[in-house]
Amino acid sequence: MLKTEMLKKYILFDFDGVIADSFHVAWSLNQRICATITKDRYMEVLEGNVNDWDKNTKGWHKPDCKHTITDWFAEYVPLMRKQVKIVPEMDAVLKELGHKYHFIIVSSSPTEPIQEFLEKNGVAEYFTEILGNDIHTSKVEKIKMVFSKYRVKSEDCVFVTDTLGDMREAREMNVDSIGTSWGYHEGERLSKGKPFRIVHRPEDLVAAVSDYFGERNEQGK
Repeated sequence: MLKTEMLKKYILFDFDGVIADSFHVAWSLNQRICATITKDRYMEVLEGNVNDWDKNTKGWHKPDCKHTITDWFAEYVPLMRKQVKIVPEMDAVLKELGHKYHFIIVSSSPTEPIQEFLEKNGVAEYFTEILGNDIHTSKVEKIKMVFSKYRVKSEDCVFVTDTLGDMREAREMNVDSIGTSWGYHEGERLSKGKPFRIVHRPEDLVAAVSDYFGERNEQGK
């Protein structure tokens, strides 16, 4: 059955870590900008909204830190274009799910390079919209936009993400999450967000999404 024949069910995808294998590129850039940011601290920042970086890292920096003079995305986007690849097997998973569900990216990266990445990897056709950091810095607000524009409710959506911070923002809008342990946060940290499920391989997303919406349908009867 084609997705146009189905009820409106939306998969909200985080981009970095879930679709794009970008952790090592992003982490290396952060180390270059501020050597005092340890990996543990970086993971802590991602337990909230990464756009609150300055507030959440206050007191961590030393005088030689470049964080106040560096445009992070101006540095990151060229590296992303050259070095970041799609997560192995993710293209096949998107193709399989794309025939049944609507996709929207809700990301803290800018919209344009995400679009370029999807086109380069042959999966852009499966995405209805990209809501990047230039649209709004809050994922709560971007989920509100999805509800309003597409006339859907929280139970019609699931957020596929690799960070606890995303899960917390989605929860503010009563949207459940499926955690992916191959990205930025490991499974133990993701479990704190009480997701519907944590998956460890891209191919496991197919069953997780099917089970999620299947259980929601059963609850709605």
